[in-house]
Amino acid sequence: MAKDLLQVAVGEQLEPSTWLKVDQARINLFADATGDHQWIHVDVERCKKESPFKTTIAHGYLSVTLMPEAFYNMVALDPSTQTVLNYGVDKIRFLEPVRVNDEIRFVSTLARKESKEMGTLFCFDTQIEINGRSKPAVVGSFLMMLLA
Repeated sequence: MAKDLLQVAVGEQLEPSTWLKVDQARINLFADATGDHQWIHVDVERCKKESPFKTTIAHGYLSVTLMPEAFYNMVALDPSTQTVLNYGVDKIRFLEPVRVNDEIRFVSTLARKESKEMGTLFCFDTQIEINGRSKPAVVGSFLMMLLA
């Protein structure tokens, strides 16, 4: 169940996000948005023949950009009074490719929070898990600013 962001304690792990399916349509939209049409992401037939994965894989940054969707189902926010901004990502590493039709979810632990002029900065140590695999797709520290 989503927890009130202000009630999350340092060292506390949030409930994992729901699983998000990364299908070819989502990968293609990301390729169009970023201009990164490298064949390993968008050429299904070539990947069947030449890719070591035998299928297309998602852009690493596509997985990272799904954080807001995941975050909003891990924490409870009152949209009439609370606004959260992405503040950045630190120490990001891509460890395992997300293959087309994989499901991913975010597992986040609050590493620190600090008061800033604009509000409260939350730093979540996060890994992006891939359903059915032991190695995470991504690990990193995601920064979110709750505006005052």
